[in-house]
Amino acid sequence: MTSSSAPAPASPGAPQSPGLLRRLTARGRDEGHRVSSPLELFFDLCFVVAIAQAGVQLVHAVAEGHAGGGILNYAMQFFAIWWAWMNFTWFASAYDNDDPLYRVVTLVQIAGVLVLAAGISQAFQHHDYLVLWLGYLIMRLAMAAQWLRAARSAAGAERTMALRYAGGVLLCLVGWLGLVLLPEPARPWVFLVMAIAEMCVPLYAEKDYETSWHPHHIAERYGLFTIIVLGETVSAATVAVKSAVDEHDALGELLPIAAGGLLIVFSAWWIYFVVPIHGHLRSNGQAFLWGYGHYLIFASAAAIGAGLEVTVEQAVGKTHISALSASAAVTLPTALYLLTVWALHSRHFKVGIAQQLVLPVTALLVICCTFLGDWAVLAAGLVSAAAVATGVTLTARMARRERTASAGASAG
Repeated sequence: MTSSSAPAPASPGAPQSPGLLRRLTARGRDEGHRVSSPLELFFDLCFVVAIAQAGVQLVHAVAEGHAGGGILNYAMQFFAIWWAWMNFTWFASAYDNDDPLYRVVTLVQIAGVLVLAAGISQAFQHHDYLVLWLGYLIMRLAMAAQWLRAARSAAGAERTMALRYAGGVLLCLVGWLGLVLLPEPARPWVFLVMAIAEMCVPLYAEKDYETSWHPHHIAERYGLFTIIVLGETVSAATVAVKSAVDEHDALGELLPIAAGGLLIVFSAWWIYFVVPIHGHLRSNGQAFLWGYGHYLIFASAAAIGAGLEVTVEQAVGKTHISALSASAAVTLPTALYLLTVWALHSRHFKVGIAQQLVLPVTALLVICCTFLGDWAVLAAGLVSAAAVATGVTLTARMARRERTASAGASAG
């Protein structure tokens, strides 16, 4: 991540010196043909395991009528997953040299997220954060090691920046021990303080020198992770529908939920990728807000899948909640997703009040769908699909007007 001040000088790319180990030096922001590596894709895939575990626990909590506590636990644990993923992503964009040591340290981080995933159920059900903290410890120690390695290859302000990152990561690890050692009522406050502290580390570390992250690479990394999270949502909802059909023979009740859920997920994909956001990430302040704001995009996208599972279970009588509560488990994260994508992506590219209002109005209508009972999910899906159709129509009309105006100007 970056905060402010002048960008790091561009370099021709990752060093390609022979040997098993290479210096971990900064890559250039203007490096051509920069795409995600197979290691980064593998990294993302393993992180989705932890997201799936958090989603399963959220389903259980909401289905049993403990939505408040479930959402709080989900927010806390999703932050740990998202923050570790995001720190690796921005570091890799600036420093990935793909040598054997870099690969091994990255695989250690993957092992850490798998340990974290194993501890999610204990944290949700028994408020025991020890295994979860150990997983986070492994991930963050590996991240600190990467920063120390970058510092060894750097000098001056860049070296200071890397050492600040490493020190901040290690200090925050000590603070997170509060989730393990302090009594349960204090833990939400520990989370709030430590989340703020974690997010301040990049701001402090880069106040005098900025990492040379690559705009196109970062946009692609976030887009791929969005696709993976949406894919997990489809998978979770599909398994829930299949299980309900096999056990309860309730195809008639489940078809509207399945159709509405698919429309929501398809629309979520379309809306996120309708504009090429990498062109907006030239300003460090914009990149900072954009990157942090994705916590809400990722968390809400994953929560849609959990909500669809809850709705399926409620439809076949396996929950202790009302149809209204089950519907809200889908419509509220869908509305949050729409609003966040509009705030981070769409509003920068929309022209005119009509285009700007499409997603905020859609979010409001999706919330209104909550009160439609058994048809709430299908209605929310139809509203989301209508938003896509409206956006496409408005964009096509604007393009036609521009072509007409251009033709008229040429004729004149």
